Amino acid sequence: MQASFNYERMQSGGFMFAQIPLLKKIYKNDKQGLKDAMVDNLEFINTSPHLAGFLMGLLISMEEGHEDRETIRALRTALFPPLAGIGDAIFWFTVLPILAGICSSLAVSGSILGPLLFFIAYCLIFASRFYTTNLGYNLGVKAIPIIKAQSEKIGKAASVLGVTVIGGLIASYVHINVLTKFVINKSSTLSLQTGFFDRIFPNILSFGYVFFLYYLLKNKKANPIWLIAGTFVLVLVLSYFGIL
Repeated sequence: MQASFNYERMQSGGFMFAQIPLLKKIYKNDKQGLKDAMVDNLEFINTSPHLAGFLMGLLISMEEGHEDRETIRALRTALFPPLAGIGDAIFWFTVLPILAGICSSLAVSGSILGPLLFFIAYCLIFASRFYTTNLGYNLGVKAIPIIKAQSEKIGKAASVLGVTVIGGLIASYVHINVLTKFVINKSSTLSLQTGFFDRIFPNILSFGYVFFLYYLLKNKKANPIWLIAGTFVLVLVLSYFGIL
């Protein structure tokens, strides 16, 4: 997942690649079904590698049950952000830092146990993915009758959750601050950002720019790479002239 990381699709290349053997088994006589499943799994995803297997197991169980594609896609979109938060909080921000601190202390004191313990613990953490993947699959199998009975409601709820999460990500990760100021008099100035845009709608520029790109992607079929490059150039030019 991390080896295929890119800014257009993040981890989706590795996420899809890991599922190909099972997808081929499920859709062995259905080329269109296999194609649709692969295309869906190439959509943007950025989650915790430690818990990605849980989501894969859940999705594979749904593919095996030939659930509605919109429901599968909606659940994938809705679940990867919370799993990212949970996985990062447990592994990157809690378990590994504490473990590294303890093992570093042992290593500094000259004990071979420091690096050995860290290596063994990291291998155990890696091996836990087998458990979480099976857990996701088994939960998915048990949940399929409920999903079938409530597919429309679950799909809609998952879509709403996914949109809510994406909205939060926009506010958290996209920042556009206008540096331009107007001189009111000798003793005071008006900041275009804090004195105008933030008073109308906080983060309105970030919101507007993201949905402008979304409009270009959806309605104008714009190439994401060109949009990323254009954004990069625009930021450099506007920063150079002191506008942003």
